[in-house]
Amino acid sequence: MIQRSSCLKTLIQSLRVTTPSSSPTKLAAYNCYTSQPASSLQEVSKPSASSPSNGDEYADVDWDNLGFGIMPTDYIYMMKSSEDGSFEKGQLNRYGNIELAPAAGVLNYGQGLYEGTKVYRKGDGRLLLFRPDQNAIRMKMGADRLCMPCPSIHQFVDAVKQVTLANKRWTPPPGKGTLYIRPLLMGSGPILGIAPAPEYTFLIYTSPVGNYFKEGFAPLNLYIEEEFHRASRGGAGGVKAITNYAPVLKPITRAKSRGFSDVLYLDSLHKKNLEEVSSCNIFLVKGNTISTPATSGTILQGITRRSIIEIASDQGYQVEERAVPVDELMDADEVFCTGTAVGVAPVGSITYQGKRIEYNIKAQSVSKELYDILEGIKTGLIEDKKGWVVEI
Repeated sequence: MIQRSSCLKTLIQSLRVTTPSSSPTKLAAYNCYTSQPASSLQEVSKPSASSPSNGDEYADVDWDNLGFGIMPTDYIYMMKSSEDGSFEKGQLNRYGNIELAPAAGVLNYGQGLYEGTKVYRKGDGRLLLFRPDQNAIRMKMGADRLCMPCPSIHQFVDAVKQVTLANKRWTPPPGKGTLYIRPLLMGSGPILGIAPAPEYTFLIYTSPVGNYFKEGFAPLNLYIEEEFHRASRGGAGGVKAITNYAPVLKPITRAKSRGFSDVLYLDSLHKKNLEEVSSCNIFLVKGNTISTPATSGTILQGITRRSIIEIASDQGYQVEERAVPVDELMDADEVFCTGTAVGVAPVGSITYQGKRIEYNIKAQSVSKELYDILEGIKTGLIEDKKGWVVEI
């Protein structure tokens, strides 16, 4: 049996939630933020000797027509656990298929997690990461839930930096998209009985992407699902387990065949409170109050979600994390979704029990205001006071 220390102690030390001070000022408040290294996580890693040596600034890609799909890049990053559960030094490998035993834990029992973050290119060519340490912390939480060892926060962030630099030419020009980073942690060792795998693989691949939804920046049309549930209490809905996603494929496919963008789920216990959309968290706006379902074990703790909560609080909004009854959709002034892939996306309509609720999307909406600030910080157009941006 693999002997390893729990990730819990590291989490307690690492999860320092900063309570933002409320301020009535709007966009101007962010213009005074200074971009400075906040910790050792922001020290630039030296590219491996395996990094590409060619001088091509950009890969041969039609940057104006990027969708959200797989486009193989030059390199992936791989790191395996040792017998005691710790992770050894990883390395960059050429992009390609990987080999797994038929009895691998991830294939037989779904022992796997994934993360997602993006790389932005500035006009001067510099690359920016957004809060990669938070992805590392969330992976640790998921690893603890699924009985897996995991890379340290430093190892995770350093690996993301290495694979980003190795695939720099695949990072789209400013305003044309982003380089999507997909870290995976899986039970790669063979196991027949239901038990933790004897070996684990940490892997990162990348792909240049455009907008997640085919509608682009058009308002989303959501369908509230009542027959199926995304997660239940005591399950793994609060972590980014791979097993959370296959069960939502059927309701998503059904909803999209009816012309909807995505599915909004209700809680499985009472079937009356909002949970989250298949790929993102949800927010309701009423006056100066912004409400979002509390992450109580069934809802993923989105990094974009947490960032928007902090930005909104800084902007003087009252933000509530609580149980949000589905009936409140009727009176909401505005509804929007947040996520790494979707960013901040306004909702144009929600259909529930055969009734369609429509929202008037204004040019100066709350979601647009928060989106502009968040994207400004991510892309370096607004200086970063919070230490969220890592420049490499």
